[in-house]
Amino acid sequence: MPIIVENLTHVYMKGSPFEAVALDDVSFEIQDGEFVGLIGHTGSGKSTLVQHLNGLLKPTKGRIIVDGIDITEKSKSTKWLRQHVGLVFQYPEHQLFEETVYLDIAFGPKNLNLPDDEVEKRVREAMDLVGLDYESLKDRSPFEISGGQRRRVAIAGVLAMKPKVLILDEPTAGLDPRGRDEILGQIKDLHRERGLTIILVSHSMEDIAKLVDRIIVMNNSRIALMGTPEEVFSHVDELHAMGLGIPQITHVIRGLRERGMDVPENIYTVEQAAAAILEKIRGRKNA
Repeated sequence: MPIIVENLTHVYMKGSPFEAVALDDVSFEIQDGEFVGLIGHTGSGKSTLVQHLNGLLKPTKGRIIVDGIDITEKSKSTKWLRQHVGLVFQYPEHQLFEETVYLDIAFGPKNLNLPDDEVEKRVREAMDLVGLDYESLKDRSPFEISGGQRRRVAIAGVLAMKPKVLILDEPTAGLDPRGRDEILGQIKDLHRERGLTIILVSHSMEDIAKLVDRIIVMNNSRIALMGTPEEVFSHVDELHAMGLGIPQITHVIRGLRERGMDVPENIYTVEQAAAAILEKIRGRKNA
């Protein structure tokens, strides 16, 4: 389910004294099944951009084509779009409102007028996808479970709609390390096992480097950089000028290189670093 964004511009409160350009002539494509990271400092336009992709906001100019359909045309159904492009907001557990976990996850499928057995099937599948036990949690209040579980309930509610594109805006914000790792692991599994197109908005360069195929960098309402993690993180000075950084492990590797260790410079994950350092240690032992 490819997405094509052409010359997208969004102006808040146009014509008023508070007019602000949130997106300025933004263009890019996302291929079917791709895992894309979206990064940028606060106010760069990331959240405004992703809210256009499932029709929550309409552009001032430009167009968005999802699976061959121009979703900016007034005649197009937002119901179709919301079913196929799921958006999980930052702190999505704040959107929970039903009496039980089951009812919260079932809310979207019920609005599609699906039969009860299909709704139950979707709730079970969605809970399984995010690692929640159906029998022990379905009748519990979403406000009586842990923060990490609430986050997964909210994600399950989007997955129960069976979207082809999943957009996650800072899905690990506020979670402890264990909850964060669980959520990221499940997102990675969803991409690998279900082939979903995933767009991940994050301030964590480590998470982005470890998970995504391609990165889009927003700055001052425009796309500043776009490419693979290796390509984007090679622009160290430009990223720093935008108020962004590179993964911490990359700083470590640069320090090792400055001290004479001959390891590759283009390392952006702990796994890559461990493999490179072990290779050098083994090479010295065998020398």
